[in-house]
Amino acid sequence: TCHQRHQFNPAVARKSEQCKACHWGKDHRDWEAYDISIHGVVYQTYKWDPTQFDITKKLSDADYVGPTCQYCHLRGGHHNVQRLSTVYTSMGMSNADRGAPLWKERRDTWVSVCDDCHSPRFARENLQAMDEACKDAGLKYTETFK
Repeated sequence: TCHQRHQFNPAVARKSEQCKACHWGKDHRDWEAYDISIHGVVYQTYKWDPTQFDITKKLSDADYVGPTCQYCHLRGGHHNVQRLSTVYTSMGMSNADRGAPLWKERRDTWVSVCDDCHSPRFARENLQAMDEACKDAGLKYTETFK
């Protein structure tokens, strides 16, 4: 779980390693993706202590070197987990951008998260690239059934 069931400690829950318990392995490689990303590498390299940060502050305002999983996905320090808008299905991934208002709302939320450290343009372009990669992966996956 994100934190101990009977001894909730926010300082423990803020560590990216807590996510690894569920978000790694061949069925979903979230931990592996984070661990080798620039954000994960910075976190591992500097071994900064996320128990000492105020998750409600922007990284730049608080002088942190990089985000943990929780900084972006548990925006503002609460349990409202933010996910990307790629839709995972039993047959792979479906196209995230169907013009739906919910998709636009989620995308705008993610741009505002990334905008803490990056420009909105950088955020939108990288989120679009991730959508394309997921779409390509989904197409490759469904090709195996033909």
